[in-house]
Amino acid sequence: MPDRIITLCYRKIIDISATRPWEKLVFDDTYQEFRMQAQLYNQERRFRSFGELLQHAPGAEQLHFLVSAAARGYLQQLNGVVPDIVNNLGKHFLTFSKFQFEIINSDLLDKSRHQVAINFYADPLVWHETIDNFLFVSAKTEAVGEVLTHLMQLQPYLSIYSLQKPE
Repeated sequence: MPDRIITLCYRKIIDISATRPWEKLVFDDTYQEFRMQAQLYNQERRFRSFGELLQHAPGAEQLHFLVSAAARGYLQQLNGVVPDIVNNLGKHFLTFSKFQFEIINSDLLDKSRHQVAINFYADPLVWHETIDNFLFVSAKTEAVGEVLTHLMQLQPYLSIYSLQKPE
């Protein structure tokens, strides 16, 4: 049977409830960057929320990209490994080379309303089968012989982003 190649996407949401140091740093720095970059679109200080800026300030959709600069250094600290996702042995194994940063919500005067998401797009995997609520996968490789596999549980915010159909 030809290999079924999948790309997984994990959406990590970071907000005021962040408990891990890495998440807290991303939260704090992206909030500060949001406040700084929002000044460009809110020079008269008429708007308070990210939603208001998107609705009334031309070009404010660029804030996603502009604020992402504050998260990029922290993403490099992950060394290409998707956070939170482990195999059934409790080991991180899922690697990524692409991500997308998004501001979900924010407020210039209320830090507790700041919420961002980072979508991690995993490197391609071979999807062997699904066993109950586990995916049985391995790294996409041209190697012949033994291939290391992983059994990973499906969980919230983890999705099969794309499927490459066998030819």
